[in-house]
Amino acid sequence: MILYQKRLCNNRAIMFKIIILTHTETLAKFESSFTLSSKPKRSMTGMERNNSYLPASVKEMEALGWEQADVIIFSGDAYVDHPSFGPAVIGRIIENEGLKVAIVPQPNWRDDLRDFRKMGEPKYFFGVTAGNMDSMVNHYTAAKRLRSDDAYTPGGKSGFRPDYPTIVYTSILKKLYPGAPVIIGGIEASMRRLTHFDYWKDRLEPSILSSSGADMLVYGMGEQPVREIVRLLCKGVPFGSLRTIPQTSVRLAIDEPLPVRENWTTKTLNSFEDCLKDKEMFAQNFVTFEKESNKIEASRLVEQYGKEKIVVNPPFPPMSETEADLTYKLPYTYLPHPRYDRKGVIPAYEMIKFSVNIHRGCFGGCSFCAIAAHQGKHIVKRSGQSIMEEIDRLAGMESFKGYLSDLGGPSANMYGMVAKDISRCRKCPRPSCIWPGICENLDTSHRQLLDLYREVSRRRDVKKAFIGSGVRYDLLFPEWNRNAGRTEEDYLQELIVSHISGRLKVAPEHTADHVTALMRKPPYKLFRKLKARFDAIARKNDLKYTIVPYFISSHPGCTVKDMQDLAGELKNDGLKPEQVQDFTPTPMTLSTLIYYTGKDPFSGKNVFVARSSDDKRRQKDFFFWYKRGGSESYGGRREKRAGAGKPRRT
Repeated sequence: MILYQKRLCNNRAIMFKIIILTHTETLAKFESSFTLSSKPKRSMTGMERNNSYLPASVKEMEALGWEQADVIIFSGDAYVDHPSFGPAVIGRIIENEGLKVAIVPQPNWRDDLRDFRKMGEPKYFFGVTAGNMDSMVNHYTAAKRLRSDDAYTPGGKSGFRPDYPTIVYTSILKKLYPGAPVIIGGIEASMRRLTHFDYWKDRLEPSILSSSGADMLVYGMGEQPVREIVRLLCKGVPFGSLRTIPQTSVRLAIDEPLPVRENWTTKTLNSFEDCLKDKEMFAQNFVTFEKESNKIEASRLVEQYGKEKIVVNPPFPPMSETEADLTYKLPYTYLPHPRYDRKGVIPAYEMIKFSVNIHRGCFGGCSFCAIAAHQGKHIVKRSGQSIMEEIDRLAGMESFKGYLSDLGGPSANMYGMVAKDISRCRKCPRPSCIWPGICENLDTSHRQLLDLYREVSRRRDVKKAFIGSGVRYDLLFPEWNRNAGRTEEDYLQELIVSHISGRLKVAPEHTADHVTALMRKPPYKLFRKLKARFDAIARKNDLKYTIVPYFISSHPGCTVKDMQDLAGELKNDGLKPEQVQDFTPTPMTLSTLIYYTGKDPFSGKNVFVARSSDDKRRQKDFFFWYKRGGSESYGGRREKRAGAGKPRRT
């Protein structure tokens, strides 16, 4: 019911480069499925494998002697029993509380609905999630073209989930079992918990809690609220009384009084109907939402929709290291369910099966990114012991060859970075701790991370641990981080020499300062500083390595002229972009708000927005100046033909 990802932004290829995911970004005590690396490796029999998973069929429930499940989870993803996959994490959390949990992955919603009927009604509730990705990003390109593949389905096949599965699955369950509570969660639900702009429908939509008819929404990383829900239900508390659980959202009748919770404050947002009439009111809602999302001690938010009101309770405090470790002590098999053995590999699993998530959360606050609103901006790290125990389990797997594909999280290098004085963060509304400058209260030392890298490298069963997560290079240089020093230089050296496969991935995103400012990213000149140091370290160590920058076109504020300048800058720097993306407005981010309103809600200034497919295509063309004779003859022809680059009123 929750997502664990590295970068919850608008590019699908980056989004399923998981995972922690997520949760990125994410969450394992490997008790019986595999032996540790010091012991002989063996394969499990089919019976052993089936009994080690959460049951995904009636036959598997019967084998366990169950007549009824306590909780049944419906997921838009295939079932992979791995701590990078939200449904598995939530299922194991509930199981750990002593309940019987079953899972129905990718149910068929087009036939007679037998997948929704076969396990019957659970004792406590249904859980519904679209999966690890927003279904619309999964299904459609930035140009709204239907994709032909799905990384979370065996064989990478598409067509095994509907658009908006959170709504579709919940609506079906409510028709079949009107008395059974339904809890929704995951990135699709989390980022639609209030009124939001839907790019694919090109309009504002109300909270998905109302659209789906669900009884409760769990937002963000769901271990803490789910545990609380389960414990109260097991004590006999009626589901309808669960109105004040942190990090949940519920629907109340418009005249129903708000439940009392000591020390909570409440902020009332503009209604959905008012937002439809006035974009400024929608912008006001977003500013309040973002500020409250970034506080440790946030207010309860209330938003009216028709004859009901959506109540979003404040989040739980960030988990402690001990609490994070507990999530990884659950008996995951680290494998897809055996039902997929002959159906082809699951691409998202193949990408992360030998990666280790070391922390969650991100304090970068990028305008186009959903991590802070979903995982939180405060870093929650695992202990070194927990990380080493997970590597033990991975090393015990039959297919492990000694290579870890990633030691990371939403970003590569925020492990262990916390506030020097946490009390100052309790009411702090800043969306970013490092933009427009690095907060003096943030400890940005890379020492813990550097020590972790070296401890992993000393292991005899690990030939190399790669760092696949994106590096926040603004933390490494005194030009941006005045506390950066010898440790950060040592980190960069260690990273380049020992932990990349020849290509270092970073995300300057753009070359125009006014565009990167709207993105809440450092200026491009800092990337040039990184590239110079990267090249120097590579030369010194005789390494034929390259740096791979990510860029975005059509972000609010970016004109064709900006893209033409970008092409010239990259040409001068000898860079031929490979990792590029066209901006996709995903729900409840600052960039999406600016796309919809045409204004920066903080400055009140108008912002140019490329909206049409032609405008967006024209901008993206400039990335590939080297393919058709240079920037002037490639993107420039399109600019002259269409008269682009002139800001339009929005």
